[in-house]
Amino acid sequence: MRVLLPLLRTARGCRVGPLVVARPPRGASAGPGSRTMAKYHREERGQPCSPSYRLFLKNEAGHYISPFHDIPLKVDSKEENGIPTKRARNDESENLFNMIVEVPRWTNAKMEMATEEPLNPIKQDVKNGKLRYVANIFPYKGYIWNYGALPQTWEDPHQKDKNTDCCGDNDPIDVCEIGSKVLSCGEVIHVKILGILALIDQNETDWKLIAINVNDPEASKLHDIDDVKKYKPGYLEATVNWFRFYKVPEGKPENQFAFNGAFRNKAFALEVIKSAHECWKALLQNKCDGGAINCTNVQVSSSPFQCTQEEARSLIESVSSSVNKESNEDADQVWHFLGE
Repeated sequence: MRVLLPLLRTARGCRVGPLVVARPPRGASAGPGSRTMAKYHREERGQPCSPSYRLFLKNEAGHYISPFHDIPLKVDSKEENGIPTKRARNDESENLFNMIVEVPRWTNAKMEMATEEPLNPIKQDVKNGKLRYVANIFPYKGYIWNYGALPQTWEDPHQKDKNTDCCGDNDPIDVCEIGSKVLSCGEVIHVKILGILALIDQNETDWKLIAINVNDPEASKLHDIDDVKKYKPGYLEATVNWFRFYKVPEGKPENQFAFNGAFRNKAFALEVIKSAHECWKALLQNKCDGGAINCTNVQVSSSPFQCTQEEARSLIESVSSSVNKESNEDADQVWHFLGE
């Protein structure tokens, strides 16, 4: 029986960065070193580290967008109605994806896209009326990667995964970005996929992609999951332990995994992404039961949920615009030790 031993207190991170910049390749065949920039701007509303806080995204033209639905999944392809229309020319560009960063590494605030709100802004999750923070379980301080999601993906809660025999968790696919830089909440980066872990959370499939920012100094060395084992020894084992125990301080049991907690390779991960993208397309075209998921978008013209820029602006202007940087970012946070 594991017991939790709280020890010392430290500051909770609730970081927010200034400008969101994605660095796409120069055309479909460009490699990770390209410097062409497409900018996504952030707009904060409400009080940081409070239930009212929302972080909205704008595209390069200054138009409000949904990070869930309007940012393309793939970096290398031209998109028509959110569907790739041009094949990549090589394996490297085929493996380039957009990632939305929700939680910077080493921070504790559980930030996530609000999938049930119009235009899906990033907010801090609330449970039982309280803001959610992940516990520090020694030796891990907060999240141990930059954590986020792939846009235009959805794990269908009504579709049983053939690999896990469990249905999806009703969210976009999660990403653990393992590069060297601490990123910012709301940043949109280009990543290449290295592998995937199958977490089973309360009988739901909750895939965790392992990826690296293409502009990271180590990106050129990492091409598949075995490269992570070689160049970042211990990181994958720490990742399994983190996901296994992170809910234990809340009084919940340890999480379980498919494949006995073994990571699957890049090829397997790409198939999972492909399936989740197909589920998202069905969702946006109203061909499946999305439940409370809000599908409002600005750019997916084949979707019955598309809205105009004027409608998008009206939706966002209804949210409080007051932002006070002097927030409760220094709230205490307990460290926990797990013992037998």
